Amino acid sequence: MEYVPLGNTGLRVSRVGLGCGNFGGVGSAPEFFGMGESEEEAFALMDRAVELGINYFDTADAYGGGRSEEMIGKWLAGPGSEIREQVLVSSKVFNPVGDGPNDMGLSRRHLKRQVEASMRRLGVDHLDMYLIHEPDPSTPLEETLTALDDLVRTGKVHYLGASNMPAWATAVALGISDHRGLHRFNWIQNSYSLLDRDDEVEMFPLCRHQDLGYTPFSPLCGGLLTGKYSWEGPLPDGSRMTLRPEPYHRFWNQETFEAIDRLEKAASDRGVSTAGLALAWVLSNPVVTSVIVGPRRVEHFRPVEEALALDLTEQERDEIGELFGSGPLGS
Repeated sequence: MEYVPLGNTGLRVSRVGLGCGNFGGVGSAPEFFGMGESEEEAFALMDRAVELGINYFDTADAYGGGRSEEMIGKWLAGPGSEIREQVLVSSKVFNPVGDGPNDMGLSRRHLKRQVEASMRRLGVDHLDMYLIHEPDPSTPLEETLTALDDLVRTGKVHYLGASNMPAWATAVALGISDHRGLHRFNWIQNSYSLLDRDDEVEMFPLCRHQDLGYTPFSPLCGGLLTGKYSWEGPLPDGSRMTLRPEPYHRFWNQETFEAIDRLEKAASDRGVSTAGLALAWVLSNPVVTSVIVGPRRVEHFRPVEEALALDLTEQERDEIGELFGSGPLGS
């Protein structure tokens, strides 16, 4: 496993991060709380992750209604390898954690309450990495940024990031932080894959210019790029598309599946799985710091191992990208 700096910080993260959004639920959706991976399954996934050298676990306060953080906390507190002391825990804040009018968002009140709640569930005295889960149009950006700066200055948070952010909002936030002398966002975490390449237009140039890290989620686009789905066939039981397909509806068309067929052929020619080549393609982009993967079973780490072993050239990367046309499908 290779470890690289997170943007312009001194923190080094593994090239692959473990997404823990399915621990005890399916992301932040209340209707799925208590589903997803059990504690035993989550522990097995975390054990395998550290065996592979993954030192970066990604979660959020609302994942599984807090169950994801609780499972990670129990795993961290349990007996085992000293590698657990090296694990970097990254959490996020924004989505609802209760029914009250102030139980969500990026207000100063909510940020300060939720960082304490996350630390309590994780059993830690600080959060290594902390992201806003998405922008909050109802809270002044200055309020959010000054509250995050307070969390860093008091030692409760070490590094700040932003998820689901457009480039323009990121640029505005960085400008405010620089003008007011606040701790700024160190990295961005947005969706990026062979099917979702919108960030190449504005966000990637911004990350390069501002020396920001970039840790994409959904590199397999909800499992579409594993090749397990077909255009007209039945959906696999318990798959992402049977539980929470809404984020991927725009990609569900015949053109997508024809491109995936071409990807499957390219992967076969290289002796790897379709998912392995799709992950390798994301990793091959020099803007990408660490790719967030969300395996449901231990055997799902196999494509990760394949991707880490592949070293795509710039030409190969371009050729694989061209399998999906000149631009993002479904955009």
